[in-house]
Amino acid sequence: MTKKPTKYNFIIDYFSEAQPDVASELNYSSPYELLVATMLAAQCTDKRVNMVTPALFAAYPTATALSKATEEEVLTHIKSVSYPNSKAKHLVAMAQMAVSDFGGEIPCTIDELTKLPGVGRKTANVVLAFAFDQAAMPVDTHVFRVSHRLGLVPESAKTPEAVEKELVKHFPKEYISRAHHWLLLHGRYVCTARKPHCEGCPLAEICESAAGC
Repeated sequence: MTKKPTKYNFIIDYFSEAQPDVASELNYSSPYELLVATMLAAQCTDKRVNMVTPALFAAYPTATALSKATEEEVLTHIKSVSYPNSKAKHLVAMAQMAVSDFGGEIPCTIDELTKLPGVGRKTANVVLAFAFDQAAMPVDTHVFRVSHRLGLVPESAKTPEAVEKELVKHFPKEYISRAHHWLLLHGRYVCTARKPHCEGCPLAEICESAAGC
């Protein structure tokens, strides 16, 4: 069994060379746009979100503009994403609080972001990592799955927040945000949920689960 520090170092060494530059697959040009896109991406593909956001952002280019919209008006722009009704409600409420509590700006701390309606810890961490360049570790289903399969976190880490704390503890600060993206893409395209592509996987030699694939 490969020791945990060796696993983390292996991941850093491999991906630093293979994927030195990372960026969200969501299209955005401001913290506001990234927050909206990330909220829309919950249980929906980035590709689908990128199809609807251009018209949405054209209609509502700022949180202030979005705060003045009705849920029905927002729904016309996002009806093709998953759970459009609840997302329209959360988007309008988020924008209204951004205006009332933060002067129309998107806050840049985890505590303030998670006060916004519809913004959970994962979504907040995405904004912190990619819009504000902070050392944040969003844990979605891909990061959660890959972290357990590789043995980066103990089996007792049964919640996304527990996994986040483990990963943040072991990845050096300067790699935390990039490591999120590395693990996410690895889970999305290689270490997939139903049938992981273990053959040829660049992380197979440090993986706790590869032998059972």
